[in-house]
Amino acid sequence: MLSVSRGAFGAFEAANTEWDGASELLELSRAELGRARVELVATLDYGKLDPSDGILMLHPTVDIDADEMDAFLAAGGRLALLDDRGRAPSYLGRYKIQRIEPPLRPAQTLRNNPNLPLALPVLQEVAGQEQSRHPTMRDVDRIVTNHPTALTHQKLTPVLEIPAVGEPNATLALTGVIKRGRVFAMGDPSTLINQMLRYPGNRTFARHLVQYLLDRDERSEHGGKLYVVANGFAQRGRFGGNRGPWREAADAVSGVRDALRAAGDSGLPGTFAVVLAAAALAVALAWSLEHTLRAYRRYVPRYAHAQPLVTQGGVAGRSALLAAPATDRALVLAEIRSALAEALAERLGTDARAASTRLLEEVKATEMLDQAATRDLYDLLAELDRGITVLGSGHKLRVPEARVAALHEKMMAILAQIDQRKQSNG
Repeated sequence: MLSVSRGAFGAFEAANTEWDGASELLELSRAELGRARVELVATLDYGKLDPSDGILMLHPTVDIDADEMDAFLAAGGRLALLDDRGRAPSYLGRYKIQRIEPPLRPAQTLRNNPNLPLALPVLQEVAGQEQSRHPTMRDVDRIVTNHPTALTHQKLTPVLEIPAVGEPNATLALTGVIKRGRVFAMGDPSTLINQMLRYPGNRTFARHLVQYLLDRDERSEHGGKLYVVANGFAQRGRFGGNRGPWREAADAVSGVRDALRAAGDSGLPGTFAVVLAAAALAVALAWSLEHTLRAYRRYVPRYAHAQPLVTQGGVAGRSALLAAPATDRALVLAEIRSALAEALAERLGTDARAASTRLLEEVKATEMLDQAATRDLYDLLAELDRGITVLGSGHKLRVPEARVAALHEKMMAILAQIDQRKQSNG
């Protein structure tokens, strides 16, 4: 349970009903999952967590207990860590995720304010076909951010990015796998505060995010719970329930530390505070010894290993996919056909989307090819089109590698003649 004894609530806190609070996020989560399955906590007790649970963490200002969190994730748990200026890098850094500043010139903004850039879902494409997007991005066109930060990573799956002008696009959100668990990291917790949930994309993303944190192929008997924590939450317990006397002592230290902090705020007499501090020091020494000697099996997430080229996006992944022996050669011919049409459009101003008949007529009208090269272009388009018709038919096209190379050489020869004619015409 969340108990508050002093002052106003801070930003990102679910008990805060002001514009910068997360009270609407809490109600949205309860509406999606049921009130019994959503717990707002001031202390994250790892000993109570189940592998079917999920954690939604907003702007942590304390270091995450990395060993306990890793154990929870490795067992199948899920963590959504949204942070811009807090302590998230102390945990994410062990998985080679680092925080950087956002683009100076975002391509799309709200009310022309560069501090309010729009983030777009990352779409992966193979041979011009869009692949499925991340579950949290279903039905999301754009998300409004508020003074975000960006993330850098190695071989992770980007989910959201901020398009930029004159500089690389920036990754705002990404996801990775730790054995059976999942981590969703994002550089802007403000996307989920009360004021920002009025934007349709932000609200839809919030709904899908809390669903994703509890969505499993395999569920425990009691189902999972979503634990919501923010800012300076406390941590205790040991995942798996094996607490032991030393862990109890560590929890006692944490409790005394919190009590001393509260005592200072409420004006507790100095003598009593000193006695409490001495007791806390003794327990802390015992806890430090236990913590130092504790051995943990380090779980290495799959995304920390080298990722095969064929599973990557971008030019490298696309090239590896097309070159793979198991790839349907119809995809390769489709790629050559697409490259040829784009090259002709760039050189001659033809329509890259035109059918082969019309494309051939437009090329003839430019008088950039002699009769032999024109015949070669006709034959090339005809053979590429025959291969493309196989796509979607359920049959796999078989074309020798030598023939694919010959088609590519014919294409390059045609383009070379066009380049020579353009240079000679000045």
